[in-house]
Amino acid sequence: MKEIMAIIRPSMVNKTKEVLNVLGHPGLTAVSVFGRGKQKSILSEVKDVKDNLELQEQSRQMTYVPKRLLSITVPDEDVNLIVEAIMKVNHTGNIGDGKIFVLPVEDSIRVRNKDRGLKAII
Repeated sequence: MKEIMAIIRPSMVNKTKEVLNVLGHPGLTAVSVFGRGKQKSILSEVKDVKDNLELQEQSRQMTYVPKRLLSITVPDEDVNLIVEAIMKVNHTGNIGDGKIFVLPVEDSIRVRNKDRGLKAII
């Protein structure tokens, strides 16, 4: 099993969820996050944090950029399919399209009935 962590634009979450659902992977965890990398964004482009002084620099650029972090646990054989789908949906060719990380998962356990491994995620 692998965990796919995708950091994407907030506006792309619904499209990404729809594609993952069609591919048979509706289960995911989504979290609102703020981060930074090489991208800098003009405040007028991002209405969610426009008035939050903690997230701004005096240069009228943001210290942190709002993103969404998606976590999806999949069987090993589905990793390439899911990664390619996320990339296709989120690619605009512009800075800030996102990042994808693939991590190993040692085990999973469904709390309700104690299913383990792949049975717990399918």
